[in-house]
Amino acid sequence: MATHHGKEGVVTAGGSGVGELTGFTLETTADVVEDTALTDATKSFVAGRTSFSGTLEMNYDEPLTVGSSISFVLLPEGNSSGDEKFTGTGIITGMSVNNSMDAIISRSVTFQGTGALTRATV
Repeated sequence: MATHHGKEGVVTAGGSGVGELTGFTLETTADVVEDTALTDATKSFVAGRTSFSGTLEMNYDEPLTVGSSISFVLLPEGNSSGDEKFTGTGIITGMSVNNSMDAIISRSVTFQGTGALTRATV
């Protein structure tokens, strides 16, 4: 299994690369529902629905608006043939702008996935 450097990552939104991107996170989760019977000695669970959310870290550049929809492709390894990609749609749920006297203005954009997250290769 190969390791990869963060500089290989690519994010596209609406078919175009997100400029000034400095990093991203993607979190996937699954609900679990308890199905333990009254006479069982230990608890048991079954998997429920899945969901995803994430964060885009970037220099302050792209015109993104809280509450708007975003269609994206996250490519952690890059966009060469055989690289893994995650495709989905989300709603931008938050944004924080960070400004410091001796630094580049940056922002963090959070999104909540809607529908399915597709995992495939380039």
